Amino acid sequence: MAVAIDQPVADFEVPATSGQTVSLAALKGKQVVIYFYPKDSTPGCTTEGQGFRDQYPQFVAANTEVFGVSRDSLKSHENFKCKQQFPFELISDKDEALCQLFDVIKLKKLYGKEYMGVDRSTFLIDQHGVLRQEWRGVKVPGHVDAVLAAAQALAKG
Repeated sequence: MAVAIDQPVADFEVPATSGQTVSLAALKGKQVVIYFYPKDSTPGCTTEGQGFRDQYPQFVAANTEVFGVSRDSLKSHENFKCKQQFPFELISDKDEALCQLFDVIKLKKLYGKEYMGVDRSTFLIDQHGVLRQEWRGVKVPGHVDAVLAAAQALAKG
């Protein structure tokens, strides 16, 4: 079942960079931003990741953990994270379990060809594991600022 606003998000356990396993249950007490992006080291995904990197101290100040998710391998993620100096972990969702939970796999078109790909999306989960806000079909410019403002507002209660 896909996530819904103001509903608890089902617990998940997924592999991430730095040898970590990320589970929602282990993050109770913190707000969580999960942003899905199509592919490591592409222009839009790099710009979006840099935005989260540059605003990361403000997310931390708002008691919010940030995770990037794509279907790339952990090796690809490690390279991307290292090259861009991301202070947050990237989750590898090769089996698309997280993508399906958040319903972000959509029919896309590129150069006239149709394929199933990750729809750039971001989700804000409160400290009790309840989905509070979602952004789907994201355009990168200004997006991180909007997510940060929502996380800060949620942290203030």
